Amino acid sequence: MGIFRKRHQTREERAAEIAGKVAGGKGFYGRATRAFLGAEDFARVQQSMSAYNSGLGVQQLLAMGAPTIPAVVVSISDTGKLVNFDPVVDLVVDLVPRPSGAAERITLQTIVSKLRIPRAGDQVLLVADPARPGNYLYAGDGVTP
Repeated sequence: MGIFRKRHQTREERAAEIAGKVAGGKGFYGRATRAFLGAEDFARVQQSMSAYNSGLGVQQLLAMGAPTIPAVVVSISDTGKLVNFDPVVDLVVDLVPRPSGAAERITLQTIVSKLRIPRAGDQVLLVADPARPGNYLYAGDGVTP
């Protein structure tokens, strides 16, 4: 199995590599997907992969000890997309007000667990996005299952 590869990959790593190529339109799978799907559907594939990758990034940031920021959910709406059977939602949150002044309102498009979908008024956690300063990533409700 590992004759031509430099290192042995797990199934998950190989699947993530292929999915990245598909979303990027690279390699055989990516070119075939781009050819058979229209521009609008291919854009949806790319958005789904972006949401999936941001979820992985949040897990890595939390494992490294990145600080979380509490926020309160103002509204949540379904986008109609699913990633691994979990819904992708538009989430509007207010950062918990600091003593300095009013709360800051933020809109995110993120994957949430279908078992623990936040509701208006619930407190959730955010993590600062190191790739895009000034933006935040959804880090869940802070309750471990």
